[in-house]
This record gives sequence, C-alpha cells and structure tokens, in this order.
Amino acid sequence: MNEIIFSAIWGVIMMFCSFLVSNKSAYRHIAAIGLLVLLIVNMMETGGTVIFKVDTMGMLSYSTFGLLFNSIAIGCTLLYVLVSGKDIERLEKNIAEYLVLLFFVLCGVGILSAYNNLLMLFIGIEILTIPLYILTGSDKHNLKSNEAALKYFLMGSFSTGLMLMGIALMYGGTGTFTLEVARTETGLYKGVSFLEIVGLLLLMTSMCFKVSAAPFHFWTPDVYDGAPSVVTSFMATIVKVAGFIAFLKLCYIRMIGTSSAIDWRLLFSIIVVATLLFGNITAIFQQSVKRMMAYSSIAHAGFMLFALFSLNDFANKGLLLYSVAYCLATIGVFAVLAKVKDITYEGYNGLAKTQPVVAAANTVFLLSLAGIPLTAGFLAKYYMLSAVIATGTYTWLVVTGVVFAAISSYYYFRVIQAMYFKTGDPQTEDISGSFKVGLLALAAIIIIVGIFPQIIFNWLYF
Repeated sequence: MNEIIFSAIWGVIMMFCSFLVSNKSAYRHIAAIGLLVLLIVNMMETGGTVIFKVDTMGMLSYSTFGLLFNSIAIGCTLLYVLVSGKDIERLEKNIAEYLVLLFFVLCGVGILSAYNNLLMLFIGIEILTIPLYILTGSDKHNLKSNEAALKYFLMGSFSTGLMLMGIALMYGGTGTFTLEVARTETGLYKGVSFLEIVGLLLLMTSMCFKVSAAPFHFWTPDVYDGAPSVVTSFMATIVKVAGFIAFLKLCYIRMIGTSSAIDWRLLFSIIVVATLLFGNITAIFQQSVKRMMAYSSIAHAGFMLFALFSLNDFANKGLLLYSVAYCLATIGVFAVLAKVKDITYEGYNGLAKTQPVVAAANTVFLLSLAGIPLTAGFLAKYYMLSAVIATGTYTWLVVTGVVFAAISSYYYFRVIQAMYFKTGDPQTEDISGSFKVGLLALAAIIIIVGIFPQIIFNWLYF
C-alpha cells in the first residue's frame, strides 16, 4: 500500500507543480529523488513498517513476493531515469507530464502485485496501460509514433473489452469477484462452472495480449518500433514484467482451482512454443536493431511463460531473477540505441573503436539477453528451465527452450559483431561521462546478480 499511495501522491504533486520549474533537468532530478524515496518506503513495508495503513476490505493482499517485485520495479525505473533521463528530456519541451506518467504506471504495478479481486486486476491493468498510450505518441512530430499510439490504443481497448467480458462471465459462474472460490467436487466440470471456464479463457487471452504472448503479439513490433526508443525501453521492461506478475497470481489461484476441468499446462505449452517460435525466428530476419529488440521481447515473454506453466518455487525465483536480468539488460540496450542515429546493424559498425566503454557495456547487456554464463540472464533462463523440470511433465519443453535460447544468440551476436569486427563511422548523439558511468553500473549489477543471485532471493525470506 505504501507504493500505491506514495506514487500517486508524488505524481499528482509533480503534475500540479510542473509550471513552477523551467529547468527540464530539475524535473528529472525530482523524479529520481521521488523514486529513491519510493524504493525506501516500499522496502520498509517489506520489513513490516507500513506508513499508510488502509483497510482494503480484502481487495488487496500483500506478500513478500509482491513487495519484492515492487522494489525491483521501482529500482529498475530509478536506474532507467538516471541512465536515460536526458533522452526523456528530448521528447518534448515540457517533460514533467511524461515523468508524472511513470509514477502513475508504478501505482498500477503496486495494484497488480497485490490484487485479490478481479476488479482490482482490471483497475491495475488500466492504470498501468493508459499512461503508455500517451507515452507511445509522445513524439508528436513523428507519424510512426502517432500511428503506434493509435494502434496500441485500439488494440489495448479491444483486449480490455475481452478482459471485462471474461470477468463478467467469471462472476456469473462463481457469484464473486474475489480470486479465492469455494468449490465442491460435483457436476460435469467437478465444481467448476462452464461460465467460469469461458471467462478464464477470455481473461487469459487479454493477459496474453498485455504480455505480448503469441498469437496475440502482433501489435508489439509496430508499437515498439514506432514509439521513441526511450519509451520503448520502459514499455518492454517494467510494464511487461508487471503483467507477468499479475498473470502469475491469477494462475496460482484461479487456474489451479479449475485444473480439474481444463488442462492449463497443455494450453500454456502451446502458447510457450508459439511465442518462442514467432519471437526468435522473426527476430533473425530484422535489419533494424530496434525492431529486432521488439521481436526479442516476444521471445523473452516465451521464457517468462515457463513460470506460468510450472507454478512452483523455481518459477517464483526464476520470474524475480528474470525481472532483474531482462529489465536491466533491455534498459541498457535501448539507452545505447537512443544514442545511435542509425538504428540498423550497420549503424553499430565500429562502435567499439569510437565509444569503447559504451560498446563494452552494450556487449554485457546483449550477452545477458542471450543467456551467456556469468550474467544474470543465464541464471534467469536456468531457473525457468529448472521450474519445468521440477514439474516432471512436458520435459520436451526444456529442450525447446534450450534450442530457442541458442537461436537467439545469433541476432544478439550480430550487434556485437558489428561493434567489434566491422569497420565504420557510427554517428551518435553526445555521450556524456555520466551516461557511461550509468551503463557501467547497469553492466556491473547484471554480472554481480549473475554470480550472486542470493542477493535477490534472500529478500524472499526476510
């Protein structure tokens, strides 16, 4: 509750005070301070200190897992603002409104990690996604950005309609909006209403859209490619992983409770394979690094779906570790991408000679995304595959995951090859010393977490 209330308050204060400060850099610093305080407040709640005590009437329930994810989301957003803050400033003359939207998104993240009611799930999703429609079209003079915002809004509205229909049918079948449902093992579906099954399928379809899982991924490449790179960085990381956390909670309670009526693991195995296939194979043929990263995000969604398939302790740990590894690496890659004027592979030719620090940090990010050992990305994939093995079923999914992880190395190493083994004169924006320090900090965290993952896991048993 600390995060939800504080992020909303800080966002409203920044919104109404935006006209008082004319220096754009000041807003970036104010936002960073707010995120740091928000991180401290959330960690205090993890330790048992609740500043805002509100009776939510059982609609929200807080767990160490959810609070830990909140800290990860806030921490990654803080690093995002510190590393890419100057790129955010280039979006518009008045950037305070865009920074405010980040706090509103985090308010939605806090709801999704703690919801215990389907109505709160809907509210959290809407608070999370509506600011993204605005951020996607923030480059007002770019037709691709305007098109991406319109496409995202229309498709997002359609998926929201499916979600509401699913929730309505689930209410019709159970008589309650709460996640926990008392059941009796009787009837054709062993205590599970036919309306609830249909509602869950519609809700699952909507959630697959939100997390870019196949076959509901088709909006992702155009939206990610059309949005400004600095916005895509946020959309593809914190927002996507928050959707998976909400999806995971739904699977643990409602889908396990209806497993007697429908084989969810079979359904998820099909979605996993389709997502890995579409994401990885299509990424190979892209000539734009930005569009390649868009398809890459679909492929990573396929790996995170392993957690929803498995639903065990390995899945929980793996999703938290994947959140850290994927968010930090993707934020780093897009931070570099925003500085490169030519976003094709050729635009990276010779970057290691002109910007060796940037190229070295970018290499660490790409190696982590590929799942190379000694990076957080390797252990994240390891835990996801271990979660599938622990179920004792569908072990062929493990082989599938390994094969597609190997395939993903191809398009990540193309960027590394361009930076180190091809000659060229890459054109970049002005790269400051603080930007290089930020990239090195991201790379260092990825390596440290890859070697000592207990840094993350210890908080689960705090």
